[in-house]
Order: sequence, then C-alpha cells, then structure tokens
Amino acid sequence: MVLLQNSLPASVNELIEEVAGKLSHRPKLARMFANCYANTLTTTVKPLEDGTTFIITGDIPAMWLRDSSAQVRPYLLLARKDRQMAELVGAVVKRQSRFILLDPYANAFNDSENNKGHQQDLTEMNGWLWERKYEIDSLCYPIQLAYLLWKTTGDTFHLDAEFQQACKLILEVWRTEQHHEEKSDYRFQRLDCPPLDTLVREGKGAKVVHTGMTWSGFRPSDDACTYGYLIPSNMFAVVVLGYMAEIAREVLGDEALAEDAEALRAEIKQGIDAHATIMHEEFGTMYGYETDGAGNYHLMDDANVPSLLSLPYLGYCTSDDPIYLNTRRFVLSDSNPYYYRGAEAEGIGSPHTPERYIWHISLAMQALTSLDQEEVQQMLDVLERTDAGTDFLHEGFHADDSTQYTREWFSWANALFSELILTHLGYEVPSAKLK
Repeated sequence: MVLLQNSLPASVNELIEEVAGKLSHRPKLARMFANCYANTLTTTVKPLEDGTTFIITGDIPAMWLRDSSAQVRPYLLLARKDRQMAELVGAVVKRQSRFILLDPYANAFNDSENNKGHQQDLTEMNGWLWERKYEIDSLCYPIQLAYLLWKTTGDTFHLDAEFQQACKLILEVWRTEQHHEEKSDYRFQRLDCPPLDTLVREGKGAKVVHTGMTWSGFRPSDDACTYGYLIPSNMFAVVVLGYMAEIAREVLGDEALAEDAEALRAEIKQGIDAHATIMHEEFGTMYGYETDGAGNYHLMDDANVPSLLSLPYLGYCTSDDPIYLNTRRFVLSDSNPYYYRGAEAEGIGSPHTPERYIWHISLAMQALTSLDQEEVQQMLDVLERTDAGTDFLHEGFHADDSTQYTREWFSWANALFSELILTHLGYEVPSAKLK
C-alpha cells in the first residue's frame, strides 16, 4: 500500500464526508477530524518489501510498538468492509510480531538494520533498534490490535506462526520479569541525560520484591519507572493475556499456549489485587500508579496510555467501577502532581514534557472514559480550541497558552482524537471497553 497526500482510499473519504455532515454545526471540529483521521495514512505508512508495514510515530522516523497500534486502530472501523484497511492493519501486526521476535525488550525500531537511534545506550543494542527501553505496554498493544482485527473482520492471516512465537516469547519475558531481581538480565543506562531517561542501580532499576505482577523499566511515556511494578500496565497485561488465550485456543489450536497465558494472567491479577490499591484519606480506596511490592507507592497519573485514567478504555474495568471512580477523582485533581490548571485548559500532563503542559491524549482519554456527556462536550471544546490554529493535535501544550506546544506532528494524538469523534457520533468503533 502506497498512500500519498490527497490519495486516500474511497472508504476513508466517504467516512470523512459523512462525519462532516454530522458535524455541520461544528465545522472546525469536522475539519480537524478530516485532517487527523487521514494523518496516519498520508504521512506515516511505509510498506516494506516483505509485505509488512512500518509506521513511523510522526516527527521521529522510528516505529514504536505502542504508537503504531494506536495509530491504525481507528481504521478498524473501516476494516469490516474495506479489504485494503484490513490488510493494512494486519501488515502492521505482522511487522510488530517480527520486531518482538527480534528483541522483546525494545520499544522502538528502525525500518532496516541502519543503526539509527540511541546506539550509545548501555544495553544490548543492534542496528534494528531505535531504542531499547523495556515497557510492558509495548508487548500489550500488538496483542490488542491483533485481537481487535480478528474480532472485527474474522481475519486470521495475521495470527500466523510468527505471531504464535511472539506470544510465547512475551510470556517468557513477563514470567522472567515477575522475578526481576533474581532472573532478569535486562539493563539500561543512558549517559549524560535527564534522570527519567535512564535506570538507577547500574541499569537495573529500583529494587522490587516478588508480587506476582511483572516488572517494567519504563512507562508508556518512555520515562523511567520510580517503582518497577507499573500498575496500569500490569492491568493492560491482564486484559491482553485473556485475548492471547482466546486466540491460542480458537485460532491457533494451541491449548498449551492458552493455558500458559491464563495461568500468568491469574498470577498478575492476584498481584494487582494484593498490591495495587491504597486507602487515600480524601479519595478512599484507589489504585496507585507504581509500587515496589514492599509497601512503597508512587501516586500520580501520566497522560500516556496505559494510564489509570484509561482503565475502562483498556477493558480492565467499567467506567462506573467504584475503585476506578475514586482513582479518577484523584487523577483529575490537584492531588495528581501532573494535573495542571491554566487560563486555557486543565488536564493531565507528564513529566516527559515541560511543567504545566497538558496532553491532548489525556483530554481525549478523559472524554472516552467519561459517563457524563457534559464532561465529554467540555473535552471536545478544549480539544477544538487548543490546536494552535493547525487543525491537528500535538503532544503537550501550555495550560495558559496553547500556541506553546511540543511536537508539531504526533500521529498518536491525532488517531485518538479521531476515535473520540467517531465514538461520540455513535459509530461502533472496535473497542476493548467493557459494557
């Protein structure tokens, strides 16, 4: 598939025109949707000679396992009837499987063995790797995308022998990282960098004790974890291990893989149940963001997904779950150190970007997980007026001045905004969200 600007598939143009009709009372929002929905297709897609598809994240010429999944997810809506869209998403899954088999600890990859990226990092780099920050969610997202494509279209061409091997390798890594202190060889150090770009203890990270959860070196922001058990990412793992078991049993005919996935799922879930919650004096029983299993917790939420705010979107709980609602009140309050209020907007940012910068991804996620239509409308209004006149979304923008922003070109934010618009307008967007 080769897509150029103004050369979109007919199904994409038809949907854009349809949405424009539904948003005729909000022409700017319609225009933003048209630009954002087309953005991944017109600027980030690179077909490779082996039949797989490489997706750059935007203004960085590398493919993140997480971002690429989120970037193509809005096209699942069209994949039901458009074979071209189904094949595109499947080709992304197949490329992701090959990257996982190449190195399951890497988060971002090059399109060839060209030695681009962070080759000076002290870890097991090779020419294919752009970056080797180990993040649980990097292994979750490809499973989620593969599952949603299967469930949406009935296609199984992407659930091949390489996908099966990737699943087995993911299980191996997650089991190893349940015992990070004793069994893991993974190390990561970056020299002469901000503290959040490297791991302490000579690259091993802060000490943890066994809980049943699986360890992560970095958050989905690519920032280092304070404590190695990243709770929302472990929750995401619980969800996708259920997907893996279902695929193994119903498509691959691999009962052993299904049983292994279910067993690990139960162990991680038990660890979450035992160690993920705290009793907060203001918000009641709520989820922490990170823990070491020894009683230490880091209370915050980050704009990047998986986040505590995104738990219903990920399919871990419903939007009216009592513990989630307590947690949501915390993360959307000044008690969250990365919740910012300003003259133009209020919302969740990240230590990954400057202080008081709110992320468009977090605003879209706030709307996608809300049960309050007034809140949804408020988020749409904020998204519409904080694009800095570009008709695209960005990474973070200053709470007092949206013309100050990071990343001119950030396809993940554009894709999640597109998914929000489609969901808001009543389209049946393939989703993990529990009913």
